Amino acid sequence: MKTGATTFKTGLAAKLEVWNRRLHYYLGLYLLFFVWLFAFSGLLLNHSNWSFAEFWPNRKESTATQTIVAPPAGNDFAQATDLMRQLGIVGEIEWTASGTNANRLDFRVSRPGRVLDIKADYAQQQATVKRIEFNGWGFMRTLHTFSGVRRGDARNGRDWMLTRVWVFAMDAVAAGLIVMVLSSLYMWYELPQKRRWGAISLLLGCAACGLFCFGLRWMF
Repeated sequence: MKTGATTFKTGLAAKLEVWNRRLHYYLGLYLLFFVWLFAFSGLLLNHSNWSFAEFWPNRKESTATQTIVAPPAGNDFAQATDLMRQLGIVGEIEWTASGTNANRLDFRVSRPGRVLDIKADYAQQQATVKRIEFNGWGFMRTLHTFSGVRRGDARNGRDWMLTRVWVFAMDAVAAGLIVMVLSSLYMWYELPQKRRWGAISLLLGCAACGLFCFGLRWMF
């Protein structure tokens, strides 16, 4: 009975190890370019003085006036959605200010690499659209922080489908990285000859992370 139990345990552990390795490298391959994207865009955020990655001075701005039909009565979001349809614009709606003039509606539509400021005048049936286009570096920087919401601003919510898909993908990346870390811990534990140096690396990483998470607040 003892031998059978040992064999069962060994077989179960072997299967777990196989599936853990498969999960680790398939998940790693799926997350590869997401991790590279955030790593590289993070470098751009930390080193905004790198001349090759400057995007704001190299932005392209243009302004155009288009004829519109005043949207049906409704809330600002419904009217902005109708105006976007008329203007052929898609993206995430951002409110820049609360309007007090019933004949005007000002709002912003953003998406990675592009910002559009729309000023609609219902009385004149015209909308002025200011378009700001960023280059590839600006596009990458925007992706790093693009979420469609602002902390403490209940008026701005996620109303563009692609924003929701992007946020869901980023949640999946975060969860995937957590799973990869746990699978790495399991693989490290299954290699007794690597435990000493693995423990040293783990402790050094914990100390470095703890310095920024706790030390900067309580010690300095």
